[in-house]
Amino acid sequence: MLKSKDEVVEYINKNLKDYEGYVQFSHRAIDLDNDIFPKSSEISNEDGFVYEAHFFKDNESIMIRQVNDAWVVSTTNIEDAEFETFYAIAGLKVKMAQIWEAKADELCEGMDVMKLQKVVFAGFVEKKGESND
Repeated sequence: MLKSKDEVVEYINKNLKDYEGYVQFSHRAIDLDNDIFPKSSEISNEDGFVYEAHFFKDNESIMIRQVNDAWVVSTTNIEDAEFETFYAIAGLKVKMAQIWEAKADELCEGMDVMKLQKVVFAGFVEKKGESND
């Protein structure tokens, strides 16, 4: 689904209130207090634009990315995904979902081989301000 600059901000604020995620704006570095959302946050139109955003809730991962003069919004079901944890800025732990699919491989005499299709955001392991200590 393609959206305009204003439509993508409206989409995030209206449809992703109960999602956790983050937004990367075009004109500045990520602000830990304003751009990382444990849940129920709003963003505003700024001098720049949403360059990239990732959100997660239940079994749904949403990726928003600026491409040329539009924003692509892609939704992925991660119910059957494999998960990995990565360290991000300021010690945040981020969970990523790996989507694998069986595909015929000519190097394996046409047998199906599991191939990585994409890796998507699947939430924070520790919420902002929390610790597992």
